[in-house]
Formats: sequence, C-alpha cells, structure tokens
Amino acid sequence: MKQLKASEIRQMYIDFFVEKGHMVEPSAPLVPIDDDTLLWINSGVATLKKYFDGREVPKKPRIVNAQKSIRTNDIENVGFTARHHTFFEMLGNFSIGDYFKREAIEFAWEFLTSERWMAMEPEKLYVTIHPEDTEAYKLWQEVIGLSEDRIIRIEGNFWDIGEGPSGPNTEIFYDRGAAFGQNDPTEEMYPGGENERYLEVWNLVFSEFNHNKDHSYTPLPSKNIDTGMGLERMASISQNVRTNYETDLFIPIMEEVEKISGKQYLVNTQDDVAFKVIADHIRTIAFAISDGALPANEGRGYVLRRLLRRAVRFSQTLNINEPFMYRLVEIVAEIMEPYYPNVKEKQDFIARVIKSEETRFHETLEEGLAILNDLIKVSQSHDQTIAGEDAFKLYDTYGFPIELTQEIAENEGLTIDMAAFDTHMQAQRDRARKARQNSQSMQVQSEVLKQLHTPSTFVGYEELQSHSSITDIILDGEHVSEADAERTIYFVLDKTPFYAVSGGQVADTGIVSNDEFEIKVTEVIKAPNGQNLHTGYVTFGKVTEGATVTAQVDGKARQAIMKNHSATHLLHAALKEVLGSHVNQAGSLVDQDRLRFDFSHITAMTDEEIQLVEQRVNEEIWNSIDIAINEMPIDEAKAKGAMALFGEKYGDIVRVVDMHPFSIELCGGTHVKNTSEIGLFKITSESGTGAGVRRIEAVTGQAAFLYLERYLERFNAIKSQVKAKADDQVIEKVEHLQTQEKSLQQTIEAKNKEINALKMGDVEDQVEQINDLSVLITEVEVDNAKAMRTTMDDFKSKLQDSIIVLASDVGDKVSLIATVPKQHTDRVKAGDLIKEMAPIVGGKGGGRPDMAQGGGTDPSQITDALQFIKNYIKGL
Repeated sequence: MKQLKASEIRQMYIDFFVEKGHMVEPSAPLVPIDDDTLLWINSGVATLKKYFDGREVPKKPRIVNAQKSIRTNDIENVGFTARHHTFFEMLGNFSIGDYFKREAIEFAWEFLTSERWMAMEPEKLYVTIHPEDTEAYKLWQEVIGLSEDRIIRIEGNFWDIGEGPSGPNTEIFYDRGAAFGQNDPTEEMYPGGENERYLEVWNLVFSEFNHNKDHSYTPLPSKNIDTGMGLERMASISQNVRTNYETDLFIPIMEEVEKISGKQYLVNTQDDVAFKVIADHIRTIAFAISDGALPANEGRGYVLRRLLRRAVRFSQTLNINEPFMYRLVEIVAEIMEPYYPNVKEKQDFIARVIKSEETRFHETLEEGLAILNDLIKVSQSHDQTIAGEDAFKLYDTYGFPIELTQEIAENEGLTIDMAAFDTHMQAQRDRARKARQNSQSMQVQSEVLKQLHTPSTFVGYEELQSHSSITDIILDGEHVSEADAERTIYFVLDKTPFYAVSGGQVADTGIVSNDEFEIKVTEVIKAPNGQNLHTGYVTFGKVTEGATVTAQVDGKARQAIMKNHSATHLLHAALKEVLGSHVNQAGSLVDQDRLRFDFSHITAMTDEEIQLVEQRVNEEIWNSIDIAINEMPIDEAKAKGAMALFGEKYGDIVRVVDMHPFSIELCGGTHVKNTSEIGLFKITSESGTGAGVRRIEAVTGQAAFLYLERYLERFNAIKSQVKAKADDQVIEKVEHLQTQEKSLQQTIEAKNKEINALKMGDVEDQVEQINDLSVLITEVEVDNAKAMRTTMDDFKSKLQDSIIVLASDVGDKVSLIATVPKQHTDRVKAGDLIKEMAPIVGGKGGGRPDMAQGGGTDPSQITDALQFIKNYIKGL
C-alpha cells in the first residue's frame, strides 16, 4: 500500500472519479444553506439532497466531492478514542440515476487496489452486505472474486433516515493485522464488529427505495448511488499509524501545542487526551468561523463555545493557563490550504474571534469557581451532594464545564446528582430540536417534475413581455393537456420573461393570457431540469397545452426589485469597506418594497458605522456608475476580482455584475443599468439575527423618499409641540424639557424619601431579630425601580449588618429588592428570598447571593409576601 499525505489521498480520489466521468462538486459551507433540518453539514450527501429527492437535476449525473463536515452528537468521546472527531472530511462519489451497484463496487475496488491508485493489498480487504442483498453478494463474489468467508452479512447494513430515498449498503474493511487484535471468537474480532483490527474504509449506499409516509417501501423511479470514505481514517491506514491523530492532519497542530505547553505528546499517557481534544476542536472552530458561524449562547454558536471551552479546560492539564488556541489557527490554515484556502484567507479574523472568546472564558472560569465554592460549602454542611440543577446552571448559564465541576467536587469528597443534571441537559436538547423545523431532510422524488425536459429560455434580462407557447401544464400533481378556470396550475413556457426566485431575489409576478384565458402568475421557481416553473391562478377560460400567449411581467414591481438588488451589491461592498474584509453575505431578500441583507459580523454596528455605510452607498448611487453585465468563464471572473455570494453554486460560465470600481459580484439577478436609477438609499434598521450575524433592512427610490417624508412629518409635529420657531431650535427645546423633567424627578424622589423617613421614623427601630439575624422587611413608597435602589442604598448605609427586603407598588406593578450582608450569604441568599417571594405577587426574580431583584403584577399581595418572607427566614 502506498504511503501518502492526506492532501494526496484527497486529490487522488477526486482525480480517479473525474477520469470516470464525474463532475466535481465543491465543498459546501459547514453552515447549511436553506436547510433548517441540519445544524451543520454532517456528511458528503447532505449538500446533494436536492439531487437525490429529485428537486433538481444535476448538470452531470455522476458527482464526486470532498466535503468538510461537523458532527457533535458525541463530543465527550473526542480525545478518548482513536477516530472520534467533531470535524472531518468525507470523500464521496455519487450517481443520480446513472450507474448502480456493479459500477459502484468496481470503482471502489479499482481505486483501493490498483497500483496506480491506493495499491491496497486485495487479500486484506473484507466486505459486509445486507443479508437480503443477493445482487451485491454476487457482484462481490463473481465480479470482484472475493471468497465467501470475506463477505459478511450484517442486518444493520441498510441506510434509512425516514421518508425519502433509502436502501441497502455494503462496507469495505481493511485488516490491519494481528498486532491490532487476534481472531478471538469470544470478541467482535470480525469486519463490522467493534475492534481495532478491521477498519471500515468505505461505505456504499444503494439508494433504491422510496420510504413513503405510511412507512411502506416502493422502488425509486430513479436509483442512486451514495458512497463515502473518511479521509482521516484512510490517512491513518496509508501512513501506518495507530490512530487518526498520528496523521499529518493532526501532528503539526500537536507539535505546536508541545511548544506552547512545554510538554510532549506521547500516546497512552495522562496528557495525550488533552493534545487530541485541542487538535480536533481547533480544526472545527477555525473552519466553522471561516464559514460564518461565531461563538454564542444558542444553536451552532453554542456548539463552538462549548468546543472552545472544552479545549481550554483540557489545556489546563498541560499547564496552559492563558489564551493560546488562537495561535493554532495558522497551523490549521497551512495544513488545509491545498483544498480549503478560505481558512488561510480569514486567518487573522478567526484568530481574533478565538482570542476574544478564550479571554472571556478565563474570566468565566474565575466567576464559576467562586459560585462553585459556595455550592461546595452548602453541600459539605448537608448531604455531601451538589444538586444537579445547580451543576446544570453552572454549565448552562456560566459556561462552566460539567467535567470540571465533577473533578473539583471529587477532590472535596462530594458527588453530583448527575441524574438530575442529565434531565436538565436532555430538556435543553429537546428544546433545541423543537426550535428547528420538524421537516424531513429529504423529499419523496417527484417523477412528473423530473420528466419535464421541454426547453425553456429566460428572456427577462432584456424584455418584460414575450410572445410564448405553453409547453407543459401540471394540475394536482399530474401532467395534463388542459385546465379549467378557478384552478391553480403549474406551467412551463418555451420562453419566459418571468424571473424565478433565486439568490434572495423574489420571483416576478404578472399575467399570462390570450383571447381564450388568463393566468395570474403568483410564483416562479426552478424545475428539476432548470426550466422556470410558473405557478398561476386561472382567472377565466380554459388553458390548453400548446396555446400561444402573451407573458407580461409587472413592470413597476420589477423596476423596484432591480433597484433594491443593485443597492444590495453596493451595500455589501460598503460593509466590507467600513467594517472589514471579514464581512460576508449570510442571506438576503430582495423584493419590490425593501431589501434585507444578513452578514457576518461579531458586534452591533455603531450609529457612526451605519451612517458611514449609508453615506458610501448613496455616494456610489450619485456617482452614476454604469452597470456592466457579462458572462465569462469563472476563472476570468475571479481574476477580475468578482466576489461570489454566500451559498451560491456557480458553473463554468458565470454572470458578472460589474459596478467598477466599487463592486463586482457573480450574480444571476436583475439589475438597473446605472446606479443613479436607484435614486436614494436609506437604512431602516440594523439588528442581530443569531450568533455573529447582523441584519440590515433598507429601502430605495420612492420607498426611501416616503420613509424620510414620514420622519419629516414627525419632526414637524415635535417642532410644533415644543413651540420651536426654527428647525435648529428643536434640539435645544427638547434638551430644556429633559433638564426640567430630570429636576422634577429629583424633587419627587427627595419628597418620597422624606415621606418614607417620616412614615418609618428611625429605620433602626424597624429592624427585627429573626434566628439571631438582623432583618428589615417592609413596604416603601417610590416612583420607579431606580428610586427603589436608591432607597435600598440609604437603608444599607444605616443597616450594614442587616438583611433588607423591600417591596413597593410602582404604577400597579410590584417592585421587589433584597440585600444580604456577605457574612450571612452562607445562611441566607438574596436570590432565594426573591425567588420565594415573587410568585406570591404574581411575578418572578432572582440574582446574586448578596443582592437580588424581582417584580410582580399583583400589588394586593405585597403584605402577604412580606409576611411570607419573615416566616421563610424563621424556618431556616
């Protein structure tokens, strides 16, 4: 067998299948595009689902790819096993209705055993099949020549993810020899069993059945091949090392960790797990950030935060107690650059994000340790067990790893109620699953749409009206020759001016008609074979296949859409100029009323940044740039500096929208001829949509003018209210009113303070002794929550050793606040007092052991709540 670098194996695999007539599908971003069923791209086939379920027909039915993937369902195993990873690469070859079992098996065998390719020893290869797959058995035995003892039948060899394509699979295993385990019949020492000797190197799925909604199985109209080979595992075999971590994909990273830590990576030692965890997790984090994900408290951002914190925790066993992960990004970029240059391109930004996150976590560790020490004290004085709820709160709210909590607890002779912890963790996982759409990851193939092969030409770039013929009509899922009035139909035109929804731009609407009938077009999408598929409502008459029609796009709506789309390109370029080159599109919507643009950026934009971006876009509009649109080879477009939009797939010939020198992008949408046609650009909002993704909404042209008109109307109304004679006096008048309001508020607070003092007399006389604790529990009169805190500060200054609980009726709402001197927080916690008290007044609250706040909606229960808290303290 050849000894090869991982990069050589990857390229060899692609070269082999290109020779076999396969089209190379570029690796898609790890963040799924338009697929809410996945948190991450987790396999080679995940990005090809549209081909497998028939929604789209690929340019070639044979496809090969090297797809970066992330799986995080068993993070806790990473570092402790030889081959568990969160980030990995799948090498795959696929057939969409072309070749099937024989060719797939022959290709796999040739690639693995041919001297020209991997040159594996044939006698070391074994295969598994599904027991009922007699066709695969005959192919392995009669065509490949394997003896019966090297073909193992396993019931689990069937790929099925629910509704959609499914089928049996065959797996290929490599025997690493007796050094990795003897053939002991009492153990699973056979291909397909749990052992280190027989390693699975390839999985071929024969997708030949539709798994229907009623859970029956019927033959697929178009059978497919889906295969996968793990690059890391194949590299370990080729490089003759025991685990994936000893390959050239990981060793350079661990060598850098050696330099930072001063410790050496040695297999099966106490420290080797830490090296593996760090090497695995930095690959995942670097690649995920390069594809638009950022650390956060939810979703995929939470996964990144958890991975980074796990790596930092393990780094402490290597005596690394400062941010260091960011220093490994350069090594990851160098290793992966041959096939994934984007990590190298964004290296500085990725490192900056990681360093910021590491710094924050080191601060979190200190805060978490302080809280954990309090929990330990309570547990030592009670049942020697830390509550699972408390451990989960440390983990979920403060990001404190459960493993670290366990380790510290064990050192103190304590245990954790892990059953309760697991219950809370499972509830969190369930919430996360429900937050994603509950839809299947594939659809059942639609043979009707797949069989649409009539040619259709889009002429909408040049004209908004065309004389066309209806070539196909689909009604109720069937191909028909005619359709009556008041029905919704799908239809194809031999040429159409209607743009199909794509790249964030909405579809055109309009009318398709002749003297016999009229269809109101409401939506246009791409059919599986690329035609524009129109959805329309037949308003009158009978529609017939072959009819000659006039297809008319709503010109006013199209013009507004074009303005918004061209403005989106200018906005993208302006954001990169103002915020930095790390800005990338993360989604968009362009319709006739507005534009929406999502982009990767860590923090909210400042008012100054928003103003500058808006200014730059308008400057380029007023510069009256001619927009040149040309088709050219993709390499030529890249040489011109054309920017590809996030998630878009491009062929060999691309359409370039050139607003030189400010913006040049690859785009299939419709645009104005000159930027001056946009007229005006106005940002209406800037907000966050998720971890590290910001959203700008804006309007252009007439919509922008009307938006500013509404603001002017409001300004004039304010001008009238404050009795300003000139526009420039309005701010002065408002500031004067604010000063007056502030002065009046201070006067009111002072009066309330006096009233409270008169009502309560000497506040020290109100203090009670409960369980040898000095306690003040009372209702006060204040106007707002701020005044409530001020009153508390006054009381605390006089009663520094007392527990104080205050309640107030503030505008028919209840305001609560409690403070506990630090010397008493081991017995009484302010957060607990408010948590117990708030529900009585119809609310909730909480806080730190020394200070907490809350509120409620039922002031009539304030007296009962205060009495309850007195009894609560008595019962401690």
